[in-house]
Amino acid sequence: MNKKFYYLALFSGAVMHAAVLSSCDGNDSPGNGGDSDGNGKYVFATTVQQGAAGSSCVLLTGDEIDSGSLTAVGNGLSNDGATQWVFYKNFLYGLTYQQGNDGLTKSYILGENGQMQARNKEYSISRFSSYGFYNDDIITMSTGEGPEQFKDGNGYRPMTLLVTYLDVYNQSKRENDTDSGNYSMEGLLGNGEYVTLSGAEQSGSRLYCGAIPMGLSQYGHAIDNGKWVRKDGDYQRLVKTSTGGSGAGSYKVGEIVGTQYPDECWVAIYDNSDFTNPTIAHTDKISMPCGRYRSQYYQTIWAAENGDVYVFSSSYAKTMSDPLQQTKLPAGVCRIPAGKTEFDDYYCNIEEQTLGQNRSFMRCWPAGGNNFLMVMYDRALTEANPAATELAVFNAQSKKLTYVSGLPANVSSIGKTVYASGGKVYIPVNVENEYPAVYAIDTATAVASKGVSIDGTDITAFGFMTPAK
Repeated sequence: MNKKFYYLALFSGAVMHAAVLSSCDGNDSPGNGGDSDGNGKYVFATTVQQGAAGSSCVLLTGDEIDSGSLTAVGNGLSNDGATQWVFYKNFLYGLTYQQGNDGLTKSYILGENGQMQARNKEYSISRFSSYGFYNDDIITMSTGEGPEQFKDGNGYRPMTLLVTYLDVYNQSKRENDTDSGNYSMEGLLGNGEYVTLSGAEQSGSRLYCGAIPMGLSQYGHAIDNGKWVRKDGDYQRLVKTSTGGSGAGSYKVGEIVGTQYPDECWVAIYDNSDFTNPTIAHTDKISMPCGRYRSQYYQTIWAAENGDVYVFSSSYAKTMSDPLQQTKLPAGVCRIPAGKTEFDDYYCNIEEQTLGQNRSFMRCWPAGGNNFLMVMYDRALTEANPAATELAVFNAQSKKLTYVSGLPANVSSIGKTVYASGGKVYIPVNVENEYPAVYAIDTATAVASKGVSIDGTDITAFGFMTPAK
């Protein structure tokens, strides 16, 4: 039986939505927590309310997922929570992101007694904006200023890819050698803009990453006195004339924050996990292939079971404040065939199948075979306060989107992991004035049924683990 886990990343563009982050946030990404035919347990990262004292984070184990209930009160392993909970190869990592600073990462295993145990090593990893997997490594990525030796005559340093590799078996970490000069992200797409990566999907030996154009850095804008500012419109008004903002919204004089090319999509394809010399696949049928929440970029590129790589765009660039940076393209999906490095002619308009209301989606994952599970907004992205509280199954072969029935009426938010097995895909659903539960969705009928519930505030992540060897 082929069983896979896929772990979610919370998306937001310039819009806010109804998914509420707890102190134990687990914005998770794809991984495989083991085979549920073995001697293992389902593992739930939960938040438990403790009266006026606030909430606590608990890793809870259980034997069932299709029915029953579990209590996190007095049970499980207490922990400090994480920014990203990642299940991978029978290990659970809690990646912590600290607003531009290094964060502490811990990992866990399932003990022979069926309870979660913390491993003995902790890591301080650098700031990351996305993550993925390759062979035995969890990979975190970001784009930041490169080494001093590569600065230009103005003192501007090129934006450079920063990668951390976490070897899950050996509990070790390593980083890419930025001093080599091989990791500049300036002008990677041929339009002068620098790039950040969204996700890392392994198909065969290759890695497929969303290549997200970020606009012009000070370094890029200074080349030939603004050569890369588009001349076919009033793009000069996008160039910052002062320094300001804070956090993910900060900017410097001379920069263009955000791309000048919102109606195009690029995928960086690497032959291995060295992240050098990528092949760039391009299409103008969809917009950028990622989800976003503040400075985090989340994966919307997924390989189906036959190796075909499907590239989804939610078209969140519709929410950009300047019309020059707003995409005109609807949410949609294109494809790179298995083993290839170019898009074929496959295309599907997702929005036109959303009850006639031009709705988009917040996130998506593989759900077995040619199916994908999608968290849908309840209105168009261009409307006020869209809430991501609906689900749909997308069949890539038939290009059909079917809304899921059988969910409770009082959904407050959709959970952050999915688990696909035996023609079903499982996902946590949080509801108002009730305990959260995992729901099983039949991918052939798009009908949901309630599974295990937990007496906590929410289920932030879940997977299946067997004792690590």
